[in-house]
Amino acid sequence: GDIDRGGVIAQLVGTKAILDPGDAKRVKGFLINKFRGDPTLFAEGYRIVEDQTGWTGFGILPWFQNAWKLPAEDALDISDTEEGEFHVVCLRFERIANFDDLDPLAQETSVRLTMLGAGQAIPGDADLVILPGSKSTRGDLAFLKEQGWDIDLQAHARRGGQILGICGGYQILGRTINDPDGIEGRPDSAPGLGLLDVATEMTEQKRLAETSARHVATNADFLGYEIHKGRTAGPDTARPFAVTASGPDGATSPDGKVSGSYFHGMFRDDGFRAAFLSSLGQESSGLSYEATVDATLDELALLMEAHLDLNAILALAR
Repeated sequence: GDIDRGGVIAQLVGTKAILDPGDAKRVKGFLINKFRGDPTLFAEGYRIVEDQTGWTGFGILPWFQNAWKLPAEDALDISDTEEGEFHVVCLRFERIANFDDLDPLAQETSVRLTMLGAGQAIPGDADLVILPGSKSTRGDLAFLKEQGWDIDLQAHARRGGQILGICGGYQILGRTINDPDGIEGRPDSAPGLGLLDVATEMTEQKRLAETSARHVATNADFLGYEIHKGRTAGPDTARPFAVTASGPDGATSPDGKVSGSYFHGMFRDDGFRAAFLSSLGQESSGLSYEATVDATLDELALLMEAHLDLNAILALAR
């Protein structure tokens, strides 16, 4: 139970009360997560949960201050960062996908990340606007226009701001998204933002691939992965975002300010991330992202060993 949200006793006892008896027997225990302060203060509440549910308590896990350094589990885990001079704005699509693309950028000290939600205008001081991946490109294109972000993006582009589309975001930046077979709903064709001179046709076949690539603008190598439906073509693909052994990826506008790529995970590569920021006039903090994640996982493991009955938890799997 997440005690930080409040009402954890009611949450756990209430869950037991509404479960089918057969399902309730499958639940072997509980633990309390994100506890702030002295855990002995919750001793009575802990006992109440055990008595009312009949479940075994496996411990109380304290609040873990460095949890933000771990990859986001869902879109709500991506938090704004307050510091940094370089303002990166990411549009929080309704059906956002692969949201952990932003984690490495958010940890750069020079970057101030804003996750822009519904009803919020793209701020005029944005340096880079990112259109992330989407589980439904046509749906999120419509959502984007409902927020007026299409108008904001045109204004941002006129000011000379940078725009990067990743996967579904790349498709949205083009002239049209054609879906003749109804892959994402009824067969239809929707006008995109027209910030890249490309067009996308949705296809039933999904491309799944992990690939080494070279960023054309900086000549920096990175390892990324593709997971998408659709093919994109057009004049701006003559200026690809990246090149691979099997061919080019993505597109770039003639002035180099707008670009799109099908690659997720590129910012996990420290060398590429530093080169990308440098090309935009910013210096990387020298962060080793993978090492930071590993060190944070080690911290969490020690915290769990100290506060949870891990032997009892592991025994459930035997």
